[in-house]
Amino acid sequence: MYKYAMHVAYSLVSQSNNIFFFTLSKLNMEETMKSLLDDSFESAMTLTNSGAPQVPDRYVLPPSQRPALGSSLGTIETTLPIIDLSLLHEPLLRSSVVRDINMACKEFGLFQVINHGIPPSVIEGALDAATQFFDLPVEEKMLLVSADVHQPVRYGTSLNHSTDRVHYWRDFIKHYSYPLSKWIDMWPSNPPCYKEKVGKYAEATHVLHKQLIEAISESLGLEKNYLQEQTEEGSQVMAVNCYPACPEPEITLGMPPHSDFGSLTILLQSSQGLQIMDSSKDWIRVPYIEGSLIVQLGDQVEVMSNGIYKSVIHRVTVNKDYKRLSFASLHSLPLHKKISPAPELVGNNAPAYGEFSFNDFLDYISNNDCVQQRFIDTLKKSNS
Repeated sequence: MYKYAMHVAYSLVSQSNNIFFFTLSKLNMEETMKSLLDDSFESAMTLTNSGAPQVPDRYVLPPSQRPALGSSLGTIETTLPIIDLSLLHEPLLRSSVVRDINMACKEFGLFQVINHGIPPSVIEGALDAATQFFDLPVEEKMLLVSADVHQPVRYGTSLNHSTDRVHYWRDFIKHYSYPLSKWIDMWPSNPPCYKEKVGKYAEATHVLHKQLIEAISESLGLEKNYLQEQTEEGSQVMAVNCYPACPEPEITLGMPPHSDFGSLTILLQSSQGLQIMDSSKDWIRVPYIEGSLIVQLGDQVEVMSNGIYKSVIHRVTVNKDYKRLSFASLHSLPLHKKISPAPELVGNNAPAYGEFSFNDFLDYISNNDCVQQRFIDTLKKSNS
């Protein structure tokens, strides 16, 4: 390909067709780069569709990190909090709901919400668009592939297929989503319904995030508008995940144990697969409740609360029988805005955490293995 490009370039220069030469050379460079990516990229969907009877070696976890599916060992069943968000709008009941949120955040760093205000049609539309996207031909999705975590729109597999030591049984498309008008033109054009259906869901989750962060601020004893300005100017990243049926789900994971970088993650799932770690380091299965959404605390809330609330460590399991989809709407402060412990929650003591921004997190995961060390652990002060 390189020799062919040089030959064409020479011929075109001889004809003084400089514009055509530039265009063809640029396209040839893009093809070469895409070819290099193709050589190192194989999606989980491709492996499932090929009928592979086993997962490739790169997906096999060490025995101590495997999920022990079908066994009570290492996983437990417990009742997780379910919050009826419609009651937040009832003046006589709001304080009771805020107390329930406080208890859920302290104990689990997670709760499920019902009556959240997002219509079922919007949720179903988003899941339908995601299904159509991941069913597209590989060549179509590869137009968006990137290993650069700073890209505003990128398709990929595992966490980062170019750097992962162990791979995870997951394909994804991630894109910035707020403000929607700034980013939506960069989103996938296929399937044709994607921008409209996922756009409606992104807008709805942005509104919901504002209500949730107000209630969580209030549950900490802060003014409910403590983060209002940062929320209005903040970032929203939509991670649309596909976990295909897996031939050996007992020796791999869809996602490794981790916490999210932002303030809150609002999760929509098509079926069960999420697990969270409790204070005893046991794994708890998060049940699938039709129509509900899951609210997970992220690192920014842990820092802002000075450790009163903890970001939830979670992982994703896979299964043999069917594909699971999820939408993780990751909300955070603006890209370069630093968050630090709220002075009202520090008092006369030294802060337990250093400050950080979303951009600091991106720089960290670009240069470090976040499976080996969580980003937030690098922020903890020695006196905490």
